Amino acid sequence: MTTESLIGNLCLGSAPDSWGVWFPEDEHQTPYTRFLDELAEAGYEWLELGPYGYLPTDPAVLAEELARRGLQVSGGTTFGALHRPELWEEMLAQTRKVAELTTAAGAHHLVYIPPMYRDEKTGEFTEPTELTAAQWASFGQRASELGKILLEEYDVRLCLHPHADSHIQAQPEIERYLNESDPRYANLCLDTGHVAYGRGDNLDLIRRYAERIGYVHIKQMDPAIVEQVYAEKLSFGEAVRRGVCVEPPAGVPDPAEIVDALSTLDAQIFVIVEQDLYPCAPDVPLPIAVRTREYLGSRGLAGTTRPGVTA
Repeated sequence: MTTESLIGNLCLGSAPDSWGVWFPEDEHQTPYTRFLDELAEAGYEWLELGPYGYLPTDPAVLAEELARRGLQVSGGTTFGALHRPELWEEMLAQTRKVAELTTAAGAHHLVYIPPMYRDEKTGEFTEPTELTAAQWASFGQRASELGKILLEEYDVRLCLHPHADSHIQAQPEIERYLNESDPRYANLCLDTGHVAYGRGDNLDLIRRYAERIGYVHIKQMDPAIVEQVYAEKLSFGEAVRRGVCVEPPAGVPDPAEIVDALSTLDAQIFVIVEQDLYPCAPDVPLPIAVRTREYLGSRGLAGTTRPGVTA
């Protein structure tokens, strides 16, 4: 891969998720020091912070851990229920903590993941699967309000992340969020795998909502297991245990098509590898991470530049 063949507007990174990390603490997860060591060994320079509390939350400690491995932060990660006004203050307080750490680490994107309505471990339903009309009526407004706070107080851009087993999963739900929120403050973390899991069309979203895509998680799903999900009404946790997330170039969507489409956008964008592996044996993630970086590198993705903040 020569310098001339690199895609200039895209910057590659990875995330704790690709090492099987879903929770701040969990007995099945690799220690954060091993994650950071292996991330650097795999050839990545950029990382997303993952669930708040997995990596050190003291900015000085985090900075030291990253610096001695030559790593930098692309964005923060948080979870919250915009459809539940009674939880707004609690959610905002937690989001502020993540935003503070994100900006202290020199990053300007916050990936906001709506809560799942099925428990990640048990698959039990914890909420209805669809929002009410009243909940939808305020969803975009709440996202815009949160995004305005993050931008004006922390210089951090809100990028809402569609997610399996959440209320923002299918393409009509993604589009409704985009159409009812303020593009100045609330945009999209396009997770290609979750869009495919929800039977959406990533290329269509890139074409029609190019100006709203502020950040990308690149991920592929095994279409055969996705069909099992709908036929057997599987939870996302069970689908992951069956191996629904696969490394490129396998699965859907075609990662080459995604990279080509993103390369045409007039924006500097982080493209963060996420392959859900929870739970996995400790020796599983590193070889996958190396192969994934090499494949995406062959498509023109590298982590040698820092995208400007445009969305």
